[in-house]
Amino acid sequence: MTISRRQLLLTTTAALAATAVARSAFAGLPTLEVKDTYKVGFAQTESNNPWRLAQTNSMQAEAEKRGWQLVYTDAAGSAAKQVADVNSMIAQGVDLIFLAPREEIPLIPAIKAAKGAGIPVILLDRNVDQSLAKAGEDYVTFIGSDFIEEGRRVAEWLVNNKPGGGKIIELEGTAGSSPANDRKEGFDTFIADHASFEIVASQTGDFARDKGRQVAETLLQAHPDADVIYAHNDEMAIGAISAVEAAGKVPGKDVLILSIDGGREILQLVIDGKVAAVCECNPRFGPKAFDTAAAYANGEDIPGKIINPDNFYDASNAADLIDTAY
Repeated sequence: MTISRRQLLLTTTAALAATAVARSAFAGLPTLEVKDTYKVGFAQTESNNPWRLAQTNSMQAEAEKRGWQLVYTDAAGSAAKQVADVNSMIAQGVDLIFLAPREEIPLIPAIKAAKGAGIPVILLDRNVDQSLAKAGEDYVTFIGSDFIEEGRRVAEWLVNNKPGGGKIIELEGTAGSSPANDRKEGFDTFIADHASFEIVASQTGDFARDKGRQVAETLLQAHPDADVIYAHNDEMAIGAISAVEAAGKVPGKDVLILSIDGGREILQLVIDGKVAAVCECNPRFGPKAFDTAAAYANGEDIPGKIINPDNFYDASNAADLIDTAY
């Protein structure tokens, strides 16, 4: 059967339209018009540590580079304020919102409010509860590290480099946050398969240096035989160094300290021998975040997760790579 050019054009047009409708109906996400510039929001969770500052600087620098207007807010560690920040962005009529959700559940209503207002949301560095909100349906995508893999990599290094086993104190991140949940899962699951290691205590230090120090001091007093501290971020790891020294012990010798984030300060401590190993969590989100927003506006397919590559540092490479750290 011969198909005329007109029939082929009509068929192709209908198929493309059907695909577009199906995709729109499946996703149910707001669209983003193609424009020369955008007004976008960035709802930051807090600015009390070098990692957050590096992330914010990256976002601001990329917005300036592209000539986009960036509406920036700082939730100061409060999920309630972050919800209010997102609602303010909605009221200001931003084109898109970049959100670093402080906790997995409290930010769900804000994400759905943005969707209801026709504003797409891209999550950065922390995810939300997938049973309550999903990529491709409630928000565009999550851009960040594989937190479970980060925890697993730290545990694997420990098992490979401390063959005699050990007793571990774990300093958890903010309760209810995806990095705390996942970094714990990745580490604990791997350690559970190695009977020579035992997690003797696990408590939140809220990703904060001073709280990490306080918690580490208390747990070291309760478990004086602990010889490993695994901290979910650099800030708590640095606090733990002070706690180990206050206990009359030598960090890096009497107690191995492990961390995740990989800032310049912690790499220097690896070089100095006070920290054993660190898995990077790359904070430079600007280029990837803005590229993803532009791709979404152009109608490109966006995966539900975009995983950043992370380095791993120990005594073998910290000195060589410190100049690349944030």
